[in-house]
Amino acid sequence: MSDDVTQVNKDDVAAVEVWAKTYKGMRQELGKVIVGQDDVIEQMCVAIVARGHALLEGVPGLAKTLMIHSLASAMHLSFHRIQFTPDLMPSDITGTDVLQEDPITHERSYNFVRGPIFANVVLADEINRTPPKTQAAMLEAMQERMISTGGKDYELPEPFFVLATQNPLEQEGTYPLPEAQLDRFLLYIKVDYPSDAEEWDIARRVTSGSLGDIQSVLEAKELIEAQKLVARMPACDQVVGYACALVRATRPGRDEAPDFVNKWVNWGAGPRGVMALITAAKSRALLQGRYHATVEDIKEVIYPALRHRVAPNYAGLASGVNSEKLIDMLIDAIPSDQPYEAPKG
Repeated sequence: MSDDVTQVNKDDVAAVEVWAKTYKGMRQELGKVIVGQDDVIEQMCVAIVARGHALLEGVPGLAKTLMIHSLASAMHLSFHRIQFTPDLMPSDITGTDVLQEDPITHERSYNFVRGPIFANVVLADEINRTPPKTQAAMLEAMQERMISTGGKDYELPEPFFVLATQNPLEQEGTYPLPEAQLDRFLLYIKVDYPSDAEEWDIARRVTSGSLGDIQSVLEAKELIEAQKLVARMPACDQVVGYACALVRATRPGRDEAPDFVNKWVNWGAGPRGVMALITAAKSRALLQGRYHATVEDIKEVIYPALRHRVAPNYAGLASGVNSEKLIDMLIDAIPSDQPYEAPKG
């Protein structure tokens, strides 16, 4: 039995090395059309390999759509874009039953016509521009990974990811996602402006037509195996304990909460926050070519994993304390080098 376990571990370690090379090749392919945004690309890949969904926020023109489409191409996955509008209906996303007539027998029957959500990678563009009813249909499909209509269930393809975007500038005529719905996204990724050198490179390459064509570097089945590998990847007590300590410290009124949390936090992260931290850390470790997550991986993914799960109260907002600053203070307040172990009882 022990020999079999050792063999499995050796196979997994070898698979991690192969995947690290694959990820490096994928980044090289994305570099043909995407300039900069290294952290954003890594965080999107972390979410995908962790079998989670991601929400991208950034002003218009930062290549969010191009990044997502290019990522789908590099992974050889089917891609659909859904442009969310105020008049979009749930059936426009999921599909609907259509009455059709058989050309031979002339018998009429309802057949399900699949909507654009039936793809490996779905870009939900400006998800905050559609009413809650349509948002709910999208989020239900994300959670259940299937569509139910006409008394029948239709499974979505595997792998399946939703990468949603929203514009932080225009709030008029928008329908912000409730906090409980935001929690369904594994990562909340902020897309920032490029640096001076990156913007210069963008201007040169785009206006001269020197962008390259992206070649696929892996298949869907390889990605599914990577997701299973992340699920099997071990996380030591130190990593789990640090993640738990960070999340438990975000909850005001608890013994573990620092003074600034009780003063400035409205509500903190739930158990899903712990799972997001550990899963994302393991996924990042895989991308880095390691077969174990570390405390540093937790620190690298804590912002996208918790920024939508920790909400400042009015006193915090009035004092200029947002979720980013709260996470900064959490990292300073919760030591990563003290020993953590599973609680007894």
